[in-house]
Amino acid sequence: MSLLKVENISYYNGNANALNNISFNQNSFEKIVIAGETGSGKTTLLQCIAGLLQPQKGNVFINGERVLGPLEKLLPGHKQIAYLSQHFELRFNYKVYEQLEMYNQLDEKYAENIYRICHIEHLLKRRVEELSGGERQRVALARLLGTKPKLLLLDEPYSNLDAAHKKTIKQVIEDISKALAITCIIVSHDAADSLSWADRIIIMKDGSIIQDASPKEIYYTPFNEYCAGLFGDYNLLNEITAGYLFPNVDIFFDKKILIRPEQIAITENNISTVKCLVNNVSFHGSFCVIEVSINNHHLFIKTNRTDIIAGNSIYIQPTIKTPIYVP
Repeated sequence: MSLLKVENISYYNGNANALNNISFNQNSFEKIVIAGETGSGKTTLLQCIAGLLQPQKGNVFINGERVLGPLEKLLPGHKQIAYLSQHFELRFNYKVYEQLEMYNQLDEKYAENIYRICHIEHLLKRRVEELSGGERQRVALARLLGTKPKLLLLDEPYSNLDAAHKKTIKQVIEDISKALAITCIIVSHDAADSLSWADRIIIMKDGSIIQDASPKEIYYTPFNEYCAGLFGDYNLLNEITAGYLFPNVDIFFDKKILIRPEQIAITENNISTVKCLVNNVSFHGSFCVIEVSINNHHLFIKTNRTDIIAGNSIYIQPTIKTPIYVP
C-alpha cells in the first residue's frame, strides 16, 4: 500500500480553479519534487495534502487514513504529516531550545540526533531573533521533526538562501530521508537540485499535472516545451537546421524539435558534421556556452572546451541519434 494517496483533488479559489482533479500516489521513502511556474498550484497542493486547506473535491490518504481538512477538524493538520512553509514561522523572544521543547515528543537521545542532523546543536542557547534565515529554517525543521512525522512536505526549501546555507539544507534534507526514514515531497524551482535529488518529478501548470516521470525522462523526453524549459536550456530547431543535424532521419514538422545544448558536440570535420559560425562564447567556469549560427539560425552549445573563439568556424554534430519532439 502507498504511504500517500492523493485522489481526484480539486480546489477552487474564488473563480479560479487552483487545483484540477489531481491524483498521484507516493510510496514510503520515495522522493518527489513538485515543479511548475508561479501560480501553477504547487503550494495549494501541499497545503491540501497537509490538511491545511479543504479541497472541494477528492481526498488525501496517509497510510490508508483520510486526511481531514480544516472544515472537519478544529486544529488543522495531520499528526503523520509535517509541512514547512516558505515562511517557517518561529516566535521571537524565545531561545531556540525553548521553541523546540514546546513541540518535542522525543526522548533526549533521539532529539539530540535531530539537532545534529539539522546542524543546530550550536544554536540551542541563542535567541530566535539572532539567527539568520537559513538557521531559522533549520530550527523550524527540527521542531517539525520532533513530532515524528511519516511524511515531510517542504515548500521551496532552497529559496532565498546563500550558497553556504543552501548547501547545508540540502545535506539536512538528504540526511532526514536516510537517517530518520522520513518520506519527503519538495516544491522547488531549482532544476539542478530537483534532478539530482528526486526519484520522481511531478510538473504542474494551471492547477493540473502535465507530466509525472523520472528526472531522466523529464529532462530528455519532456512532454512539451513548458516542461523542457523548467529543467534547463534547450534549442528549438527549424526545418533546415534539423535536416542538417539529422540527415539520415525523417523529420516530422507537425511538432517542435528540441535538443539540449550539451547534446551537440564540437568535433573535427567529417562527413557527418555541420559547419557553423561562432557568434559568441560565454565562460561559466567549468563549462562554456557557445552561440553558433547555421544559415542564420542560432543554436547554443554547452562544452568544456575553452579554446573556441568568436568569429571562427567550427564543426558540430548531435550526440543523440534522433531529435526530441514536443507539442
